[in-house]
Amino acid sequence: MKRFWAALGFMGWAAAPAQAETCETLSYNGTGYTLCHVDLTQDRLELFLYDADGKPHGYFNTLNTALKKRGAQLGFAMNAGMYHDTRAPVGYYLENGKEYQQVISSDGPGNFGLLPNGVLCLRDGRADVIETKAFLRDAPDCRSATQSGPMLVIDGKMHPRFLKDGTSRYIRNGVGTSADGKRAVFAISNETVNFYDFALLFRDHLKLPNALYFDGNISRMRAPDLGRNDLGFSALGPIIGVVKLDAP
Repeated sequence: MKRFWAALGFMGWAAAPAQAETCETLSYNGTGYTLCHVDLTQDRLELFLYDADGKPHGYFNTLNTALKKRGAQLGFAMNAGMYHDTRAPVGYYLENGKEYQQVISSDGPGNFGLLPNGVLCLRDGRADVIETKAFLRDAPDCRSATQSGPMLVIDGKMHPRFLKDGTSRYIRNGVGTSADGKRAVFAISNETVNFYDFALLFRDHLKLPNALYFDGNISRMRAPDLGRNDLGFSALGPIIGVVKLDAP
């Protein structure tokens, strides 16, 4: 058991309150969303991809079952970045100090290559969305990290390529972080939305200076306090979630 918590960076970490993270549904500019607010001073955010046998967890329930065998449980969770058919991450992926994919800084096809893209960096007590070139320049000491794209909001400004009347509309999900790294807000649209309107949610409603797009169409969320646990038809790649220690 101690080896498991050490591998996840849990040694010396006190258990969080049972419902530390809070989730809600709301409508903003005519689009419905589900949001989960994570307080990094109380909640333990972790990234997950492969199980002990090297197979992708793939689903929230599968990951939760694995955690329960080790005296923990999954709270809020969401898919956390783009991945290949093998479930291997498209961009940079670091999980508790083990690097699975290097940073990709060049532009390219698809949403991931629509620069600027960015990295969600997890450190003890904080989480930060960082634009990729700034991430490479500053080289923060992340415990875990996942790269995705495009950035939705960069230092308080919208991604320059987004169009107000953009016609590409999907169920989308992403994350924004506060300037001090103490607060992360994860959002999924409950109906189709374009990039511009999704970015407005983070910049104007949530007032978060940096926000990162995770994915569209296959976006899923687990929000236990709302009774939500999206299953989907196919396995996911990287998953991010709040991990709680079971009470003794």
